[in-house]
Amino acid sequence: MKTVRMTTAQALVKFLHQQYVEFDGQQQKFVKGIFTIFGHGNVVGLGQALEQDTLDLEVYQGRSEQGMAHAAVAFAKQKHRKQIMACSASVGPGSANMITAAATASANNIPVLLLTGDVFATRQPDPVLQQIEHTHNLSISTNDAFQAVSKYWDRINRPEQLMTALINAFRVLTNPADTGAVTIALPQDVQGEAWDFPDYFFKKRVHRIERRLPTRESLAEAAALVQRKKKPVIICGGGVRYSEAAKALKNFSEEFHIPFGETQAGKSAVESHHRYNLGGIGVTGNLAANTIAKDADLVIGIGTRFTDFTTGSKQLFQNKDVEFLTINVSEFHANKLDAVSVVADAKEALQALSVELKKVGYQSAYTSEIAVAKDAWETELARLHTICFTEQQAFQPEVAGHLDEVIPEYVSALGTQLTQTEVIGEINHLLEEDAIIIGAAGSLPGDLQRMWVAKSPNTYHMEYGYSCMGYEVSGALGVKLAEPDKEVYAMVGDGSYQMLHSELVTSLQEKKKINILLFDNSGFGCINNLQMGNGMGSFGTEFRYRDEETGKMNGTIMKIDYAASAAGYGVKTYSVTTIQELQAAIQDAKNQTISTLIDIKVLPKTMTNGYESWWHVGVAEVANNPKVKEVFEGKENNLQKARRY
Repeated sequence: MKTVRMTTAQALVKFLHQQYVEFDGQQQKFVKGIFTIFGHGNVVGLGQALEQDTLDLEVYQGRSEQGMAHAAVAFAKQKHRKQIMACSASVGPGSANMITAAATASANNIPVLLLTGDVFATRQPDPVLQQIEHTHNLSISTNDAFQAVSKYWDRINRPEQLMTALINAFRVLTNPADTGAVTIALPQDVQGEAWDFPDYFFKKRVHRIERRLPTRESLAEAAALVQRKKKPVIICGGGVRYSEAAKALKNFSEEFHIPFGETQAGKSAVESHHRYNLGGIGVTGNLAANTIAKDADLVIGIGTRFTDFTTGSKQLFQNKDVEFLTINVSEFHANKLDAVSVVADAKEALQALSVELKKVGYQSAYTSEIAVAKDAWETELARLHTICFTEQQAFQPEVAGHLDEVIPEYVSALGTQLTQTEVIGEINHLLEEDAIIIGAAGSLPGDLQRMWVAKSPNTYHMEYGYSCMGYEVSGALGVKLAEPDKEVYAMVGDGSYQMLHSELVTSLQEKKKINILLFDNSGFGCINNLQMGNGMGSFGTEFRYRDEETGKMNGTIMKIDYAASAAGYGVKTYSVTTIQELQAAIQDAKNQTISTLIDIKVLPKTMTNGYESWWHVGVAEVANNPKVKEVFEGKENNLQKARRY
């Protein structure tokens, strides 16, 4: 057996270089590059290996471990899970900073490889800098915390363990049914330890992402179920995009006259103007999709996890005869809601089911309902685009009582009269058809799932499986690396921007232009809506100074110049308080070659409403406030309408 002597870290780099994926007969490198922030736990091990020879791996310098890992997640998501980035961090807090990103990846079933620095396998010296000591178990380190948020986890205590660990790691990374974060903990001494690795470990490996075919039995059961139903509705999930099954979905929908709603992950698989595309569905869905869904007698979930936002906390579907059919490559997700399940690739299953339904000449019983629902939403969408702050219908009715008191204060403090919905409408009009927008958390995902008109496929990139604040700017960098020839726009609220925007600096360093559209309403507006919509007052969610007399968090509104802050990094910035300024800023930003930030001041409480949906949250059963008691009673009533499995 021929061998080559090298360190564990050097062997790791060489192995990564030789990994390929094949999908529909096309091969490509699977690991494009690696994000790093070096520290004592990885710089002289993995860092030395990369300095010696990166082979063809692109190495990027991160600014925040969480941020760079989120960029890696966004890259893989935009690449439809066919190519990934790895991330390397140091021992202790460096690696711990990636835990949130690992959870984001696993919640969304997006592959990312995390190479975490670890303490000494020899325990000499012991304890080392940044080591947490557990008196009951000295083998535990910070990296054990990754086990809860990883789809595969391993620790390399000897060089030869690297081989089976990496084979298993890539089994999971390339498994469409159960991929996510893969964590390989690398003790710092083992990284530099040499071993005679066999040559065959470094051979070219091609991981085939195969389209799982549906069984005849499951197809027959699915076809029989559809035939019994008159008003089915499809839910287009992220699996449609990852399977690249958009054309199959369009053909299926058109052939059998079945409308479809979109999840956050599925949105823009098919352009928004398709005649059967109802738009976003569920808690953050629009009027058209939710109206059709309430009356549907069959829900066909394709590549969706059926989260509470998609199902309206299992209360959205109100037809007494409603049943569920799922098409999903994951058996776990396919069996949700006690559905008739087809465990298969979305494209293959749709095409096969189409053949079966054509045999019997199936057609849904919809007449004018789809067109009527879409027309009603178009009318509402036009209203949202033109709302100005003086119109009471602009604001959510459950918090309207707060407006008379605070809106004049916000108009004065922020110097704006812009509403969030009119700004979104104008941005949608101004951006290039192939521009990609990114989002993750706050009120913007709801408004965007409802309002955003995707004119081209795969231009809507929303992380909502984990709804992780701080993903937006980092995600924009990851998407730009995946789609370097397209304009990329991060849609981010001020609260989320404050949490994490470190990779904005990396975008400048790498000359990868991204555009930040920052909506500043001086608060955590989404959660402020949630608390007030559930009977509470405004408490701890607006960005206010502490009142010196009362000691409470209800002083004057904070004024932050985000444009001035970002300009200090070297970003081209704009300050916007009018539609005219917004138009000028976006047009000028298109001409820039460096990253841009548009600081848009918007009024709070100017988001969209729920549109026939309900979200189950834990309301207090006992409270002094009678409004809270009223909301609790309403929640109990809604629970009676919800499914329990």
